[in-house]
Amino acid sequence: MSKTPPLLPAETLARVLRISRTDGILVLAVAAAFAMLSALAKDLPGAMVGLLVASAGAAELHGSGLLRAGEIRGISWLVGSQVHLITVVFFYVIWRLTFFDPAPLRVMITPDLEQALRDLGYTFDEFARMANRLSCALFASLTLLYQGGMALYYYRRRGLVEAALAE
Repeated sequence: MSKTPPLLPAETLARVLRISRTDGILVLAVAAAFAMLSALAKDLPGAMVGLLVASAGAAELHGSGLLRAGEIRGISWLVGSQVHLITVVFFYVIWRLTFFDPAPLRVMITPDLEQALRDLGYTFDEFARMANRLSCALFASLTLLYQGGMALYYYRRRGLVEAALAE
């Protein structure tokens, strides 16, 4: 089994630019959509979080633009955007855990579902709190893995990107 040779600096730069542009656009678009939906639902904290997440996408696009212009400091923007996004998500998760209110979800429960929960030994509120904790833990974990991986990816390619920009 032969090992593939490492990417050349120019190929690494092209890949970083492609990934950062795609990721930045996706983060910006999805977060902006959620911010607008939250604002329409009069969910001020949700709208604020959506805008903060959208700003991470904008920062990633800015970093990509800086690299396209030949400025190595774009890598710092790429790494920083991922750290910013992780921070926003973690604060949102803490907020959701601290101020969770199961009452708005009560409209979704049917008498059969409530009986099924009682048969399992849960009240609706207990089950809703447990589901909230689980979803928050999953959201935080996936964010840390993905965005942390992206930050590490950008950080580790700094040297090759710098070499490509010097050519």
